[in-house]
Formats: sequence, structure tokens, C-alpha cells
Amino acid sequence: MADDDAIRALREAVRVSPTNVPLRRHLARTLLGLGRAAEAEAEFRAAAALAPDDLEVKLGLGEAFLQGGKHGEAFVLVESLVNAPETPPQAYLFHARLLERTGDVAGAVRQYRKAIDADPSVRDAGLAGRLGIGADERHAEVVDGRVRRTDGEEDAFEAEIERPSVSFADVGGMEALKEEIRLKIIHPLKHPDLYRAYGKSAGGGILMYGPPGCGKTHLARATAGEIAAGFVAVGLHDVLDMWIGNSEKNLHAVFEQARRNAPCVLFFDEVDALGASRTDMRKSAGRQLINQFLSELDGVSASNEGVLVLAATNAPWYLDTAFRRPGRFDRILFVPPPDAAARAAILSILCRGKPLEDIDYARVAKKTDHFSGADLKALVDAAVEGKLREAMREGRPKPLTTGDLAAAAGAIKPSTREWFSTARNYALYSNEGGLYDDILKYLK
Repeated sequence: MADDDAIRALREAVRVSPTNVPLRRHLARTLLGLGRAAEAEAEFRAAAALAPDDLEVKLGLGEAFLQGGKHGEAFVLVESLVNAPETPPQAYLFHARLLERTGDVAGAVRQYRKAIDADPSVRDAGLAGRLGIGADERHAEVVDGRVRRTDGEEDAFEAEIERPSVSFADVGGMEALKEEIRLKIIHPLKHPDLYRAYGKSAGGGILMYGPPGCGKTHLARATAGEIAAGFVAVGLHDVLDMWIGNSEKNLHAVFEQARRNAPCVLFFDEVDALGASRTDMRKSAGRQLINQFLSELDGVSASNEGVLVLAATNAPWYLDTAFRRPGRFDRILFVPPPDAAARAAILSILCRGKPLEDIDYARVAKKTDHFSGADLKALVDAAVEGKLREAMREGRPKPLTTGDLAAAAGAIKPSTREWFSTARNYALYSNEGGLYDDILKYLK
């Protein structure tokens, strides 16, 4: 409330003095600090119309673009500043922040160093820490699109091991996928002597692919819970490092930690970003990371007994074909949107713990063809929000009904359609070895 009062007072002051650039700039900065990027952008634009050469206004407009997710507009603005005859150090600093936000770490380091070379007082400890260049920014150099430390320092990496409480009972549908995972992962751990008699060890890899939001991550976590194993969710930020060689070391450290804590499920989300096709790469650093990944999967330096590797991708066509060799990800499973029975089960799970009337989940499921699990969660959230609005008006909570869920279903479009429009082309024209036959079966 106090923030709203301050904004109203500033707006009133601007109305009285509309050509006062410092006042408009202050209003815009206040809005930016409250996360109101669109309003801040409007005020910075108005100030820029009054003072086109004001550096603070230009940088403020760039920050409003960045906060609002308008990276293209932010790049256009900042490039006009850094290409000027006399570039202010603040422009280099903002360019570094923008590059870091969009993933160009090496470029961010270059621009940050230009900023502090021009004016040491603009140092940003938070940005420097995220870029990994430490207290002394001189200990970094860019090589082959990545950054190498020149001080000999190395960062230790330790993943967090979860003990999930969810199991297959908490996963709606996906019975065929659960059975594949039981055969490949769960049964070898529960019946080791039987599998050993056939020369099968406990371990291996399963690659799950399909449209986003269909439960790949949830299924991986439930797999660990089913066998009371440790679970390590490995994200891109856990492995990728701007320092040469550190990404490979991080990946090795993840596998070593899983081996020490076996049985352990390693889950790699967006694995195509770590294992993209080497034929598409121009930089040697990416190839080295993929080679390291393949070596770890093969257990070249240590046994992977009891290390269960699950990976998920929305774009299997970008994954290097070497990962699909037997002994690596030798089970490749298509995770489609849930069918009607699975959708009803998922809706039932999502509605647990909420005030309900007798709900006909099957009826709602019929209205949600092609919905992903994430779409179904959005549906339940929308229905709950509607009930909350009713409760605020009437002063008492009311239970969710079948009609509430059905109405919410009609307002949500399935997010999987865009993915299938892309996947169809690969399934029709790049289906070597029948890898995408499951997609064609689903589409039929």
C-alpha cells in the first residue's frame, strides 16, 4: 500500500511538471524496482522523448526491456551505446548483464572487463560472482568461446542427493513406461541374483522423449522413490561452466558421487543441451563434453553398477546418435500426452486435499484431449482461482465441482500441439531405424 501511495504521489508530481526529466526518471526507477517493467518502460520512453541524449534514461530503458523479457530491444539499445565513439563504462556493464542473462558468458566477461578497465568503481560483485571470475577480474581469459582461469583455481562441485517420497502410485497413467522402467531398473535391484544368473547387472540408461509437461521429470523422481534410492537432478547450470575443462570435471563429479551413493538415480533434464549432435558443433569444447558424457555412461574409469541414468529431452533429433548405442541409453521411450484414463487419474491426484463435491473425472478428461500433465495442472489451478474469487465475494469457501473443472478445460488450449507439428516432420522425413515410429502411431 505504501508503494502504491508513493507511485501515486510521483505520478501527480509528473502531471504537474510533465517536462521534468529527473522526476520522470525517478518515477521510472521506482516502478522498475517494484517489478512493474511495462510501466517503467513507458516512463523511460517519455523521458527519452524529452532528453534523447540522457545516458541514465537510455540505460534505464534498457533495464526495463531486460526486466520485461524484451531482449531484442535491449540489445538494439545497448549496441547503439557500446558502438558510440566514447562508450560510457555503465553501458559496457549493462551489456555484460544482458549477455549473461542470455547465456553468452564469454561475451559477458569481455564486456565486464571493459567496464572495470574504464572505471573500476562500476564493479558489480554479484555479476562477477555469477560469471565466476572472482574478486580479481584479471584472472580470466576467453579461449574458443569459453573462459579459462589464469590463476590455477578450480571450483569443487557437489550435487544435492534427494530422497524422494513419491512413487509410481503418485504418477497417473504411464503404465507401459512404468513397466519398462521396472524391467530395466527396479527388478534388477530387487532381484539381483536372478538377473546375475542371466549376466545382467543393475544399472543402465533410459532416455525419455516427448512434448514438454508430460511428466518425464515426475516419473524419474518416482522411480527413485519406488526403490528408495538417492536421486540427483542434474541441470545445465550444474554441469556447464565457462572455464575450460570444468564442465567435464563437473560431469565426472556427478557420476562419481552417484557411484559412491549407489543405488542412485541420475536424472539429466534437457539432455540434448549436454549431448547435442557433434556434427553440428563448431567449437571443440562441446565435443569434449560429449565425449566425457559417453565415457561416463560406458563406465570407462569406474563401474556404474547401481547407477541408474534417466534422461529427458523434448528434442531427441538434436541428440548425438552415439548416445543411442546399446549400453548407453539403450531404452528410448516416447512419453506421450496422457490418455483419457491417465488424465482422469492425474486430475484426481491434482485435486487431492482440496474441498470437492463428487467429481466425474472421466467426464472432465473427455474435454482435455491432447492435454499434458502441465496443462491439467493449469486447468485445476484455474478452477481453484475461480472458486477463490467466489469465496471472497460470498465470505465462505465452496467446493470444486465437475462443472468448474469442465469450464476451466474449455478455456485452456493444449500446449502439446506445437511440439507435435515439429515432431511430425522428423517422424515422416528423418525416421532412420524407426526411432520415431511411436510418434507416428500416436498421431494416427
